[in-house]
Formats: sequence, structure tokens, C-alpha cells
Amino acid sequence: MPEASLPRWDLSPLYDSTEDDRFLADWAALERRIDALARALERRRVGQADAETGPEAFHDVVEALNAVHEAALPLRAYVHLRQATDAGDRAAAARISELEGLLLRVDRWMPRIVAWWGGFEPGGWAGEYALLLREARVRAAHQMSEEEEALAAELALPGERSWVRLYGNVSSRIAVRFEGEERPITALRNLAYDPDEARRKAAYEAELAAWKAHADEIAASLNGVKGARIVLNRRRGWTDALEPTLHERRITRAALAAMQRAVEASLPVWRRYFQAKARRLGKARLDWWDLFAPVAEERRRWSWDEARAFIVDHLRAFSPAAADLADRAFRERWIDAEPRSGKRGGAFCMHVGGGASRILANYTPSFDAVSTLAHELGHAYHNLRLAGRPPLLRRTPMTLAETASIMNETVVTRAALAEAEGDDALAILDTWLSGAAQVVVDIHARFLFESWVFERRAGRELAPEEFSELMTEAQDRTYGEALASRHPYMWAVKPHYYGSDFYNYPYTFGLLFGLGLYRAYRDDPAGFGERYDALLADTGVEDAAALASRFGFDLEDEAFWAGGLELLAEDVARFERDAG
Repeated sequence: MPEASLPRWDLSPLYDSTEDDRFLADWAALERRIDALARALERRRVGQADAETGPEAFHDVVEALNAVHEAALPLRAYVHLRQATDAGDRAAAARISELEGLLLRVDRWMPRIVAWWGGFEPGGWAGEYALLLREARVRAAHQMSEEEEALAAELALPGERSWVRLYGNVSSRIAVRFEGEERPITALRNLAYDPDEARRKAAYEAELAAWKAHADEIAASLNGVKGARIVLNRRRGWTDALEPTLHERRITRAALAAMQRAVEASLPVWRRYFQAKARRLGKARLDWWDLFAPVAEERRRWSWDEARAFIVDHLRAFSPAAADLADRAFRERWIDAEPRSGKRGGAFCMHVGGGASRILANYTPSFDAVSTLAHELGHAYHNLRLAGRPPLLRRTPMTLAETASIMNETVVTRAALAEAEGDDALAILDTWLSGAAQVVVDIHARFLFESWVFERRAGRELAPEEFSELMTEAQDRTYGEALASRHPYMWAVKPHYYGSDFYNYPYTFGLLFGLGLYRAYRDDPAGFGERYDALLADTGVEDAAALASRFGFDLEDEAFWAGGLELLAEDVARFERDAG
């Protein structure tokens, strides 16, 4: 399908502009709801010694807080979606800044609300809010004083978030002269998929030089972000930087340790995959620039219409409801698929309210793009299943946020592998395995790197060369001898280190948890759909262990995680056979 005919999303069900009557009316409604929340806090004397602590007071404040989040949802979605497809959209950027300032009022109140919630005994009256109250008790124990928390929230805008913006501004503007033309760093990185090794290697070397040239300011950003987090974690009484992320993502340290042990035990399997890929490429060992190199030419060109039909048809065999949602997304133009200048790279899905979503993609006629589209439609299906919950009970931790997307991606990939032959099958299998290797192997390296950064940064700032040394050591631990070279500047490449802490292991969790569910579906499909839909609807009201137990999974048992990795090991064995 020609690029020009790929769809752009329709945002008109939200608003026509940042100044249209609907947008301004909803903005005014949000302001009124924030004022109503302030009155509820005052009415219930939240933050005072004689605060009310009965069920009526709790629900009064919760309803007001839910109303604020519900009102903010379409406004926030619209302006961020506008900016995602046009980096130069100044009207959207201005509204984003204004919205952050408006919601800062609520951010300042949250420590007071959390401390108040922490004093409740979550009896039967709490219903589905029981988990929120239990978590509030933990968070309340790890809060500074209300004045300190309010100051921290206010200082985050000119402080920590400024470091994040600096990283974004510097990294997004890096351009490299390559093959006679100026290219953004993202375009240079995309050459990792080029079939010509000489070109891949040249792009890799040019990329490293570019990151090195900007390493000082990027290192300053990383030092600033992690330094601020270390101070706040210490003042809040967390054991280490990992502990608050485990609480936020609703898993135990023992569950993470079990998953990490299974990952480490699987590394020899991944090294076999890398070795088989090297043989296929005619090399003794892979180099870093070969990780995404094509091993076969994908003869089938997936038009947009073919992708749509394939995804909907094969999801229907798994879940008619997921297929109906996907069909609706295509029909109602939820998807912006056309690659173009000024548009953000990659892909994402955003809930816009009422169970509807919008999906950003940069579609190319390859199965990789089909798989990505199926993945994002999984997020949209999860949003639909959550739509019946109030906002406070829709909050899904990162560990569970990938569940539906992994299921969609796995179902569609397995269907494609069943139909494909020869080079097409090998190309699809390699795409699947190279993506899984990133989530299992590379993310383990990123986890090790970030753990070591927090340990070192607690004492002093680190130089760019030290960040590179830690990254190289982490890659040595994970890739081992299977790779002949490293990427010492991956700490500069990945934005995850800057916007959040340990924005890595939840992806491994999501992949392996999703594969565990897929195994359960494959082994006993009868009745699976209802239990699956119920799980998705409950990701905001139960923790990961409780949801997993519905399917007989024990997250603290290494064997559970090994089960998902066994599926991937089977795929590695097939790749070894087919790659020759």
C-alpha cells in the first residue's frame, strides 16, 4: 500500500482544536471538578487531626477525585496525541504545559489524601477499593511531611522534569551526516535492519560517535535524575531504589528474583540463537550491528488491508470480543499509521475515554509492523475491558499492562508462522525472537546497569565514561561470548532511564506472564476467554499475585517463569533447524 494512502487517526470525536467550544467547556468542567475536590477535602477535614474516617467520607473524596481524573482524560489525550503527530504543534505544547500546571493542584493534595487513606481499616465497606487502601498504608509510611511532599511536587517541574526534558531535547536533535546527507539519530539506528553489513557497521560506528559527542550533557541528565530520586527515596525511607517500583508495580521482591533466576538460566538458550543467526549471516559471531539484521528476505509484502484482515480474522479464533474491538479501531480510524516528518517514531496506544483508544504506528509493509499493530490493539482491548471501572480502579501497573498486547502479538505471530513457508517463515521467526531477546536478554542488561548506577550515584556523580563501562559490563554478563562487540552508549539511547526508575523488568514480566497465559489458553481453551476478560478488567483492583493465582500461577516460583521461557526455547530450536 502506498505510504500516502495509510490512514491518519480521527480526533474529531474528542475535539476539533484546543480552542473549540467542546474543549473549552471540558477545560472549564475540569477546573470546576478540581474545585469540588478541594471542597470535599475541606468538608471531610482531610489533613487535619479531626479528619472524618468513615466510609461516607472516604467515598465522598474518592468520587470527587475520580471525577477530576475522568474530566482530565480526554483533554490530556487530545493534546498529547496532537503533539505526537506534530512535534511543532505549539498550541498543543502550550496546553500540555497549562494542563500540568492545573493538575499540579491535585498533585499537591495527594500526599495529604494518601496519608488520610493510610489511616483507614479496609473492611468490607471498601469493596474494590480495598487494594487502594492497603497500598495507601504502605505509601503513607514512606511519605515525607505534607509540606515536604508538596515542595517536592512543585520542584519536580523545574528540577527533575527539566533534566528529563534536557535529555529529550538533546537526544531528539542529534543529527549525523551519513552517506552524504544529514540524518536524525533515529534514522541512523534504523539502519540496524539493513541487509548490507557494511552499511549496518558504518551506521553503528557513526551512531557511537554521535552519542559520544553529546555524552556530557546526557550524562548530566542521568546524574540529575537519578541523584534526585536517590535523595527522595532516602527521605521517604525506602530501602533502595528498587523497593518503591516493586510496590508501584504490585509485585514482591521474591517474584522479581524468581523471574530473574529463570532469565539467567535461559541465557545459554539465547546465546544459541545468536550463534545460529551468526551462522546464517556467514559469521563466526554476531556483532552488535547484526542483532536486527535480516536473515531472510520477506517476500510477502503486507498491505494495510491485508494486515487488517489477518489481525481481525486470527484474533476472532482466540477472542471474538478482541476481534470486534480491532475491527472497530480500523473502521473508526483510531489508528494513525502514516510515517511522516514531525511525527513521533515507534508505536503506542492511549485511552481517550469511554473504552475508546487511539493508536500511533509507523506502518511499513512487513510482518514486524503487523505484529506491532496487533500488540497495540491488545492495549486498546485492555482499555475497553477497564472502561467500566472508575479511574482510580483503572490504574494498571506496568507489570500487567502488557498482558493483552502480548496475547494479541503471540496469537497473530503463531498464526503467521503456521501459514508461512521458507524464507517468509524464517523472517517472521527471527523478528519474533529478536524482539523477545531484547525483552529477556537486553532488558536484563539494562536492569543490571541501572542497579549499579544507583549504587555508584549514591556516592557521587558519574562521568560519561563510567556509565559506558557499567553498560559494557552489563552486556558482558548477559550476551557473553555470543556477541563480538558491545554498545557502550545504550544508556544514552534508551529514554526509559530518565523518565522512570527500573522501566525495564516490567517488560520481561509482561512477556513471560503473557506467555504463561497463552500456554494456559493453548492447553485448555474452554472457558479461557471469560477468565481472561475478567483478569483484564481487574488489573486495577487486585495485585499481580492474586490475578495470577486465578490461573494456578505462583509468581514466586521460578518454574512458572521458566514455562514461558520454554515456549521461546522451542522457537529457538526451530530457528536453529530452519536457519541451517
